[in-house]
Amino acid sequence: MKIDELELKSDAVFAPIAGFSEVGLRALCAELGAGLTYTEMVSAKGLMYGNEHTEDLLHTTEYEKVRAVQLFGSDPEILARAAESRELGKFDIVDINMGCPVKKIVSNNEGSALLKNPSLASDIVRAVRRSGKPVTVKFRIGFEKNSRTGVDFARYMQDAGAAAVTVHGRTREQFYEGTADWDYIAEVVQAVDIPVIANGDVFSKEDYIKIKAHTGAAGVMIARGALGHPQIFSEITGTPCPYATVQDIALKHIDVLASFHSDIYVVNNMKKQIACYCKGLRGGKQLKLDVFKARNVAELKEIVKESAVLSVPALGQKTREGQR
Repeated sequence: MKIDELELKSDAVFAPIAGFSEVGLRALCAELGAGLTYTEMVSAKGLMYGNEHTEDLLHTTEYEKVRAVQLFGSDPEILARAAESRELGKFDIVDINMGCPVKKIVSNNEGSALLKNPSLASDIVRAVRRSGKPVTVKFRIGFEKNSRTGVDFARYMQDAGAAAVTVHGRTREQFYEGTADWDYIAEVVQAVDIPVIANGDVFSKEDYIKIKAHTGAAGVMIARGALGHPQIFSEITGTPCPYATVQDIALKHIDVLASFHSDIYVVNNMKKQIACYCKGLRGGKQLKLDVFKARNVAELKEIVKESAVLSVPALGQKTREGQR
Protein backbone atom coordinates (compact mmCIF):
# COMPACT_ATOMS: atom_id res chain seq x y z
CA MET A 1 0.00 0.00 0.00
CA LYS A 2 1.13 3.54 -0.76
CA ILE A 3 0.14 6.74 0.98
CA ASP A 4 1.08 9.59 -1.31
CA GLU A 5 4.65 8.68 -2.29
CA LEU A 6 5.32 6.59 0.82
CA GLU A 7 5.38 2.85 0.20
CA LEU A 8 4.51 0.71 3.22
CA LYS A 9 6.03 -2.73 3.77
CA SER A 10 2.55 -4.13 4.48
CA ASP A 11 -1.07 -3.02 4.35
CA ALA A 12 -1.71 -4.02 7.98
CA VAL A 13 -1.26 -1.02 10.28
CA PHE A 14 -1.39 -0.47 14.03
CA ALA A 15 -3.99 1.95 15.33
CA PRO A 16 -3.55 5.01 17.52
CA ILE A 17 -5.05 3.91 20.86
CA ALA A 18 -5.08 6.37 23.74
CA GLY A 19 -3.14 4.95 26.67
CA PHE A 20 -1.79 1.98 24.74
CA SER A 21 -0.03 2.98 21.49
CA GLU A 22 3.14 3.98 23.29
CA VAL A 23 6.63 3.56 21.93
CA GLY A 24 7.13 0.01 23.28
CA LEU A 25 4.03 -1.50 21.71
CA ARG A 26 4.56 0.43 18.48
CA ALA A 27 8.11 -0.91 18.24
CA LEU A 28 6.88 -4.49 18.61
CA CYS A 29 4.08 -4.08 16.08
CA ALA A 30 6.47 -2.53 13.55
CA GLU A 31 9.12 -5.20 14.14
CA LEU A 32 6.53 -7.93 13.66
CA GLY A 33 5.13 -6.65 10.39
CA ALA A 34 2.95 -3.55 10.79
CA GLY A 35 3.48 -1.36 7.75
CA LEU A 36 2.62 1.79 9.66
CA THR A 37 2.25 2.76 13.29
CA TYR A 38 0.57 5.81 14.82
CA THR A 39 1.26 7.57 18.08
CA GLU A 40 -1.45 7.97 20.66
CA MET A 41 -3.50 11.06 19.81
CA VAL A 42 -1.52 14.19 20.63
CA SER A 43 -3.11 17.52 21.49
CA ALA A 44 -2.04 20.16 18.99
CA LYS A 45 -2.59 22.81 21.66
CA GLY A 46 -0.58 20.82 24.19
CA LEU A 47 2.28 20.59 21.74
CA MET A 48 2.21 24.30 20.93
CA TYR A 49 1.96 25.38 24.56
CA GLY A 50 4.68 23.08 25.85
CA ASN A 51 2.64 20.58 27.84
CA GLU A 52 5.22 18.56 29.77
CA HIS A 53 3.57 15.21 29.03
CA THR A 54 3.02 15.71 25.29
CA GLU A 55 6.58 14.94 24.21
CA ASP A 56 6.39 11.63 26.10
CA LEU A 57 3.97 10.50 23.38
CA LEU A 58 6.37 11.27 20.54
CA HIS A 59 9.20 8.79 21.07
CA THR A 60 9.94 6.49 18.12
CA THR A 61 12.30 3.60 17.39
CA GLU A 62 14.31 2.33 14.45
CA TYR A 63 11.70 -0.43 13.96
CA GLU A 64 9.19 2.15 12.71
CA LYS A 65 10.21 2.67 9.09
CA VAL A 66 7.20 4.87 8.31
CA ARG A 67 5.99 6.94 11.24
CA ALA A 68 2.66 8.68 11.74
CA VAL A 69 1.72 11.13 14.46
CA GLN A 70 -1.95 11.56 15.25
CA LEU A 71 -3.04 15.06 16.22
CA PHE A 72 -6.34 16.24 17.59
CA GLY A 73 -7.83 19.70 17.83
CA SER A 74 -10.31 21.99 16.14
CA ASP A 75 -8.28 25.11 15.30
CA PRO A 76 -6.81 24.80 11.78
CA GLU A 77 -3.97 27.23 12.47
CA ILE A 78 -2.86 25.57 15.69
CA LEU A 79 -2.97 22.16 14.01
CA ALA A 80 -0.94 23.51 11.09
CA ARG A 81 1.68 25.01 13.42
CA ALA A 82 1.89 21.73 15.32
CA ALA A 83 2.41 19.78 12.08
CA GLU A 84 5.21 22.16 11.08
CA SER A 85 6.90 22.07 14.48
CA ARG A 86 10.39 20.80 15.22
CA GLU A 87 8.97 18.15 17.54
CA LEU A 88 7.13 16.47 14.68
CA GLY A 89 10.00 16.67 12.20
CA LYS A 90 10.76 12.94 12.42
CA PHE A 91 7.24 11.88 11.42
CA ASP A 92 6.40 11.01 7.82
CA ILE A 93 2.61 11.33 8.05
CA VAL A 94 0.28 13.59 10.03
CA ASP A 95 -3.03 11.95 10.87
CA ILE A 96 -5.95 13.99 12.17
CA ASN A 97 -8.26 12.39 14.72
CA MET A 98 -11.87 12.94 13.71
CA GLY A 99 -13.24 9.83 15.36
CA CYS A 100 -12.58 9.93 19.10
CA PRO A 101 -15.95 9.44 20.84
CA VAL A 102 -14.92 10.55 24.36
CA LYS A 103 -17.21 13.24 25.78
CA LYS A 104 -14.50 15.70 26.85
CA ILE A 105 -13.01 15.59 23.34
CA VAL A 106 -16.35 15.89 21.55
CA SER A 107 -17.50 18.73 23.82
CA ASN A 108 -14.49 20.75 22.61
CA ASN A 109 -15.62 20.25 18.99
CA GLU A 110 -12.74 17.84 18.44
CA GLY A 111 -12.61 14.16 17.48
CA SER A 112 -15.98 12.81 16.35
CA ALA A 113 -17.57 16.25 16.65
CA LEU A 114 -15.88 17.19 13.38
CA LEU A 115 -18.12 14.69 11.59
CA LYS A 116 -20.88 17.25 12.07
CA ASN A 117 -18.77 20.06 10.65
CA PRO A 118 -17.19 18.88 7.38
CA SER A 119 -16.39 22.45 6.39
CA LEU A 120 -14.16 22.94 9.44
CA ALA A 121 -12.72 19.46 8.99
CA SER A 122 -11.78 20.36 5.42
CA ASP A 123 -10.15 23.60 6.58
CA ILE A 124 -8.08 21.59 9.05
CA VAL A 125 -6.80 19.23 6.36
CA ARG A 126 -5.94 22.11 4.04
CA ALA A 127 -4.08 23.92 6.81
CA VAL A 128 -2.11 20.89 7.95
CA ARG A 129 -1.06 20.16 4.38
CA ARG A 130 1.15 23.25 4.61
CA SER A 131 3.60 21.05 6.50
CA GLY A 132 4.41 19.36 3.19
CA LYS A 133 3.69 15.95 4.69
CA PRO A 134 0.90 13.60 3.63
CA VAL A 135 -2.19 14.26 5.73
CA THR A 136 -4.55 11.42 6.60
CA VAL A 137 -7.80 11.39 8.55
CA LYS A 138 -9.32 8.79 10.86
CA PHE A 139 -13.07 9.03 11.38
CA ARG A 140 -16.21 7.01 12.09
CA ILE A 141 -19.08 6.21 9.75
CA GLY A 142 -21.33 8.76 11.43
CA PHE A 143 -22.13 10.57 14.65
CA GLU A 144 -25.64 9.47 15.65
CA LYS A 145 -26.30 5.76 16.10
CA ASN A 146 -28.61 5.47 13.10
CA SER A 147 -26.86 8.00 10.90
CA ARG A 148 -24.33 7.18 8.20
CA THR A 149 -22.51 10.23 6.88
CA GLY A 150 -19.08 8.73 6.26
CA VAL A 151 -19.34 8.58 2.47
CA ASP A 152 -19.91 12.31 2.11
CA PHE A 153 -17.33 13.05 4.80
CA ALA A 154 -14.72 10.95 2.98
CA ARG A 155 -15.38 12.94 -0.19
CA TYR A 156 -14.87 16.19 1.72
CA MET A 157 -11.55 14.89 3.05
CA GLN A 158 -10.42 13.80 -0.40
CA ASP A 159 -11.34 17.18 -1.90
CA ALA A 160 -9.42 18.94 0.90
CA GLY A 161 -6.29 17.01 -0.02
CA ALA A 162 -6.19 14.06 2.37
CA ALA A 163 -3.80 11.38 1.10
CA ALA A 164 -5.79 8.55 2.73
CA VAL A 165 -8.59 7.98 5.20
CA THR A 166 -9.18 5.37 7.89
CA VAL A 167 -12.80 4.45 8.55
CA HIS A 168 -13.90 2.87 11.82
CA GLY A 169 -17.13 1.01 11.09
CA ARG A 170 -19.05 2.37 14.10
CA THR A 171 -20.79 5.64 14.85
CA ARG A 172 -19.76 7.94 17.67
CA GLU A 173 -22.83 6.99 19.72
CA GLN A 174 -21.89 3.29 19.46
CA PHE A 175 -18.47 3.90 20.99
CA TYR A 176 -17.07 0.33 20.79
CA GLU A 177 -20.32 -1.58 21.16
CA GLY A 178 -22.10 -3.67 18.56
CA THR A 179 -20.54 -4.86 15.32
CA ALA A 180 -18.48 -2.78 12.94
CA ASP A 181 -20.37 -2.03 9.72
CA TRP A 182 -18.09 -3.41 7.04
CA ASP A 183 -20.78 -2.90 4.39
CA TYR A 184 -20.63 0.85 4.91
CA ILE A 185 -16.84 0.88 4.82
CA ALA A 186 -17.15 -0.77 1.40
CA GLU A 187 -19.40 2.12 0.31
CA VAL A 188 -16.71 4.60 1.36
CA VAL A 189 -14.11 2.64 -0.63
CA GLN A 190 -16.28 2.93 -3.73
CA ALA A 191 -16.90 6.64 -3.19
CA VAL A 192 -13.31 7.95 -3.20
CA ASP A 193 -10.12 7.50 -5.17
CA ILE A 194 -7.66 7.79 -2.29
CA PRO A 195 -6.66 4.74 -0.19
CA VAL A 196 -9.16 3.71 2.45
CA ILE A 197 -7.99 1.79 5.52
CA ALA A 198 -10.70 -0.35 7.10
CA ASN A 199 -10.95 -0.49 10.89
CA GLY A 200 -13.15 -2.48 13.23
CA ASP A 201 -13.41 -6.01 14.65
CA VAL A 202 -10.12 -7.42 13.37
CA PHE A 203 -8.72 -9.88 15.91
CA SER A 204 -7.03 -12.51 13.71
CA LYS A 205 -5.53 -13.21 10.31
CA GLU A 206 -8.90 -14.62 9.27
CA ASP A 207 -10.61 -11.34 10.21
CA TYR A 208 -8.00 -9.42 8.24
CA ILE A 209 -8.64 -11.52 5.14
CA LYS A 210 -12.40 -11.17 5.53
CA ILE A 211 -12.47 -7.40 6.00
CA LYS A 212 -10.21 -6.84 2.99
CA ALA A 213 -12.36 -9.05 0.81
CA HIS A 214 -15.60 -7.56 2.13
CA THR A 215 -14.66 -3.90 1.84
CA GLY A 216 -12.08 -3.78 -0.93
CA ALA A 217 -10.02 -1.47 1.29
CA ALA A 218 -6.39 -0.74 0.50
CA GLY A 219 -5.34 -1.49 4.07
CA VAL A 220 -6.52 -2.74 7.43
CA MET A 221 -6.04 -1.01 10.77
CA ILE A 222 -5.80 -3.25 13.82
CA ALA A 223 -6.56 -1.80 17.22
CA ARG A 224 -7.78 -3.92 20.15
CA GLY A 225 -6.73 -7.06 18.27
CA ALA A 226 -3.08 -6.07 18.76
CA LEU A 227 -3.30 -5.33 22.49
CA GLY A 228 -1.42 -8.08 24.24
CA HIS A 229 -1.00 -9.67 20.82
CA PRO A 230 1.38 -7.61 18.64
CA GLN A 231 2.37 -10.85 16.92
CA ILE A 232 -0.92 -10.63 15.02
CA PHE A 233 1.11 -8.65 12.46
CA SER A 234 3.55 -11.53 12.10
CA GLU A 235 0.66 -13.93 11.59
CA ILE A 236 -0.92 -11.68 8.96
CA THR A 237 2.18 -10.69 7.01
CA GLY A 238 4.40 -13.74 7.47
CA THR A 239 7.12 -11.58 9.02
CA PRO A 240 9.38 -13.87 11.10
CA CYS A 241 8.71 -13.61 14.83
CA PRO A 242 11.96 -13.71 16.84
CA TYR A 243 10.12 -14.35 20.11
CA ALA A 244 9.39 -17.90 21.25
CA THR A 245 6.83 -17.04 23.91
CA VAL A 246 4.44 -14.27 24.91
CA GLN A 247 6.71 -13.82 27.92
CA ASP A 248 9.60 -12.91 25.61
CA ILE A 249 7.41 -10.32 23.87
CA ALA A 250 6.33 -8.76 27.16
CA LEU A 251 9.94 -8.52 28.34
CA LYS A 252 10.99 -6.82 25.10
CA HIS A 253 8.08 -4.41 25.57
CA ILE A 254 9.38 -3.50 29.02
CA ASP A 255 12.94 -3.04 27.75
CA VAL A 256 11.92 -0.66 24.96
CA LEU A 257 9.83 1.44 27.34
CA ALA A 258 12.63 1.52 29.91
CA SER A 259 15.02 2.95 27.32
CA PHE A 260 12.82 6.06 27.09
CA HIS A 261 10.97 6.43 30.37
CA SER A 262 11.38 6.42 34.14
CA ASP A 263 10.73 3.34 36.25
CA ILE A 264 7.46 4.70 37.57
CA TYR A 265 6.19 5.41 34.05
CA VAL A 266 7.17 1.94 32.82
CA VAL A 267 5.65 0.11 35.79
CA ASN A 268 2.40 2.07 35.68
CA ASN A 269 2.04 1.66 31.92
CA MET A 270 2.86 -2.04 31.90
CA LYS A 271 0.18 -2.82 34.47
CA LYS A 272 -2.48 -2.38 31.80
CA GLN A 273 -0.33 -3.86 29.04
CA ILE A 274 0.37 -7.03 31.06
CA ALA A 275 -3.37 -7.31 31.70
CA CYS A 276 -3.78 -7.52 27.92
CA TYR A 277 -0.96 -10.03 27.49
CA CYS A 278 -2.48 -12.44 30.02
CA LYS A 279 -6.13 -11.95 29.05
CA GLY A 280 -7.84 -15.33 28.68
CA LEU A 281 -4.82 -17.23 30.03
CA ARG A 282 -5.04 -19.45 33.09
CA GLY A 283 -3.42 -17.76 36.07
CA GLY A 284 -3.72 -14.33 34.52
CA LYS A 285 -5.54 -12.82 37.47
CA GLN A 286 -2.71 -13.66 39.86
CA LEU A 287 -0.11 -12.28 37.47
CA LYS A 288 -1.99 -8.99 37.29
CA LEU A 289 -2.08 -8.81 41.08
CA ASP A 290 1.66 -9.54 41.26
CA VAL A 291 2.49 -6.89 38.67
CA PHE A 292 0.59 -4.28 40.67
CA LYS A 293 3.07 -4.84 43.50
CA ALA A 294 6.13 -4.01 41.37
CA ARG A 295 7.97 -0.88 42.49
CA ASN A 296 10.54 -0.61 39.72
CA VAL A 297 11.52 -2.10 36.35
CA ALA A 298 13.80 -4.73 37.88
CA GLU A 299 10.98 -6.08 40.07
CA LEU A 300 8.54 -5.95 37.16
CA LYS A 301 10.83 -7.99 34.92
CA GLU A 302 11.47 -10.53 37.66
CA ILE A 303 7.73 -11.02 38.18
CA VAL A 304 7.17 -11.56 34.46
CA LYS A 305 10.13 -13.96 34.20
CA GLU A 306 9.01 -16.06 37.16
CA SER A 307 5.39 -16.36 36.05
CA ALA A 308 4.45 -19.34 33.92
CA VAL A 309 1.31 -17.60 32.66
CA LEU A 310 2.98 -15.99 29.65
CA SER A 311 5.15 -18.97 28.73
CA VAL A 312 2.71 -19.96 25.96
CA PRO A 313 4.04 -19.97 22.37
CA ALA A 314 3.99 -16.56 20.70
CA LEU A 315 2.55 -17.97 17.48
CA GLY A 316 0.18 -20.76 16.58
CA GLN A 317 -2.31 -20.21 19.38
CA LYS A 318 -6.00 -20.00 18.68
CA THR A 319 -7.77 -16.82 19.71
CA ARG A 320 -7.68 -16.85 23.47
CA GLU A 321 -10.89 -17.02 25.41
CA GLY A 322 -12.33 -13.59 26.01
CA GLN A 323 -9.92 -11.80 23.64
CA ARG A 324 -12.76 -10.47 21.57
